[in-house]
Amino acid sequence: MELSVSLEELCRIVLRLREYEAQVPAVDPDDGSNPTDDKDVSVLEDESNESVEQELIAAIGDLAEDEAVEMIALSLVGRGSFDASEWDEALEAAAEEIASMDGHAAAVVMELPMGASYIEAGLAAFDLSCDGFGQIS
Repeated sequence: MELSVSLEELCRIVLRLREYEAQVPAVDPDDGSNPTDDKDVSVLEDESNESVEQELIAAIGDLAEDEAVEMIALSLVGRGSFDASEWDEALEAAAEEIASMDGHAAAVVMELPMGASYIEAGLAAFDLSCDGFGQIS
């Protein structure tokens, strides 16, 4: 199996998806307090870092249709819905999931709990890895 989406692009999306998944709803009742005193927990609140969501939507939106389908198919393999030997079926199911979200692949990926882990597990099923592709900064 050869992917049309580059491994580097997938790994960049996985890194941003991990950052997006780490965000939590705002719960800081004293929003005007000193961030240092609060141990900077506000950076995990999704209202304070909407740029991660926007960047993720843009990165996924920049993928060609077949590349987005492959990314979602990898997540389906990674979560165990399909085996690596069922790649064609995973591609068909991924295309159907995108169609069910009116063609918005970003919505499919961002609504997956643990989506980054699923994509990485899907890559691992094909002996691919994001090791060495950077860190969340």
